[in-house]
Amino acid sequence: MFTRILNTHHQRLSYYKMDTQTAYRKLQKYCAYQERCEQEVKEKLKSLGQSSADAQDIIVWLIEENFLNQKRFAHLYAGSKFRLKRWGRIKIKQGLRLKKVSPTLISNALAEEIDEDDYVASMQYLLQKKMDSLQVRNKFYKPQEIKLKLVSYLQQKGYESDIVWREVKAFVNQ
Repeated sequence: MFTRILNTHHQRLSYYKMDTQTAYRKLQKYCAYQERCEQEVKEKLKSLGQSSADAQDIIVWLIEENFLNQKRFAHLYAGSKFRLKRWGRIKIKQGLRLKKVSPTLISNALAEEIDEDDYVASMQYLLQKKMDSLQVRNKFYKPQEIKLKLVSYLQQKGYESDIVWREVKAFVNQ
């Protein structure tokens, strides 16, 4: 029932067309509240019933007024996902691609926001955390099973497999 209510609400929104100035003011607040990418803004404008020409004009205004900045978004996204969620480069890159950020901005953001020493330290923290959770379960794993579980965990977090294998071997052998 709840999804039916949401669907009818969404259908009503798509038929409603807001004038351009009101949509612009609404999008200013939307972008000021949290850093957004162009893709999110386009989706919001579409939900407000804006034509593609009006939507493009609003996006240009937002960029000119510095409410919308892809570079700033890419840097904040990469930095926060790495520091707060401890995601690896692969997962961050995939997330930014889904947000339709340009490959150049993605590579620049990853290079500037993720220090190699912090990257390895983050992997070691995650390895220790996962190892502790494996020991808490009181199951007896073979060393090879432990390595595979650790590698799988770090790869799910988006870390590159060559670095993962090197760090797991060093971690297990210590």
